Amino acid sequence: MNEIAIFCRSFKTDFTPRAQDPSQPVRCWSEKDTLDGKLVDAYVIILRTKGCSWTLASGCTMCGYFNDSMFTTVSEKDFQSQFEKAIEGYKGEKIVKLFTSGSFLDPTEIPKPVQQDIIRTLAERTEKISVESRPQYITEKRLAEIQKTVPPTSFEVGIGLETSNNLVREHAINKGFTFQEYKNAASLLKKHKMRLKTYILMKPPFLTERESLEDCIQTTRDIASSTDILSLNPTNIQRHTVVEYLWKRNQYRPPWLWSVVEYLQQSKDLTDAQVKCDVVGGGNIRGAHNCGNCDRTVLHAIEEFSLTQKPNVFKALTCDCKEKWRDQLDLETLSFGSLPDFSRWNP
Repeated sequence: MNEIAIFCRSFKTDFTPRAQDPSQPVRCWSEKDTLDGKLVDAYVIILRTKGCSWTLASGCTMCGYFNDSMFTTVSEKDFQSQFEKAIEGYKGEKIVKLFTSGSFLDPTEIPKPVQQDIIRTLAERTEKISVESRPQYITEKRLAEIQKTVPPTSFEVGIGLETSNNLVREHAINKGFTFQEYKNAASLLKKHKMRLKTYILMKPPFLTERESLEDCIQTTRDIASSTDILSLNPTNIQRHTVVEYLWKRNQYRPPWLWSVVEYLQQSKDLTDAQVKCDVVGGGNIRGAHNCGNCDRTVLHAIEEFSLTQKPNVFKALTCDCKEKWRDQLDLETLSFGSLPDFSRWNP
């Protein structure tokens, strides 16, 4: 285990999970999304699990989803109760997104019979099922089993690749798998005619703003032919993570919203895939932000782009802080890493 992996693991050593009800899902809600180019309603379910297997072993530098994990095995009965309570709020949305703090297809996180029951139930009600998984759980055997339950084109798997650069993924993110493993999983999904959503991370620790922007662009080029959907994830400061450790010491700043806009504008020339961005914590000091005055307007434009795929939603955006962002892109090449946000920093 390398140094960054040991550091990630250290944040769980003295961590005590808060008391939670294993029979209750974390949260459910309805939101807008697109299906076959049309705006539709989507229903989101976050199941409460023991946690991501990789997080329990070490974890990623930016991921604090273990804060909502049980850290103990959840029974099949409790999973059944969670899903029954979650489905009570389902109103016929055309897409259902199933999230956990890790991998839906990991049988040690969610038992395979539970996976099958949930997929079977949803296949009878909705037009598209979306889950997330690390590449090692996306196997020929597992996809063949799922294919017996749900039409392949109605099943989507999201993979948090983050970057196509193995050096960044290993030493800045500590992701725990290689680009080749991602490509193998992508090939399997394509073979079974299932959809792939790929998550790209903007601004992992130890990269400057410009380095991160360029890495996102290069990653998009590298996976353009492999994925159906691209989802840009700007890093936000989550509790008990390496990123929070650095941020509290003035050694990290979440990405500028201007960087997100720049990437989204360029993305349509890089890939035919649908490109999305959901800015978690956007506009506050722990999430991607600008100066505070223009954040809400820029966030609205990012949301519009994700639904319409029209770059012209960014044309009218302007603010004095855009010049500060441009200056930072230039100045960081002369500095020792990313510049902190002294104007708004208040951990």
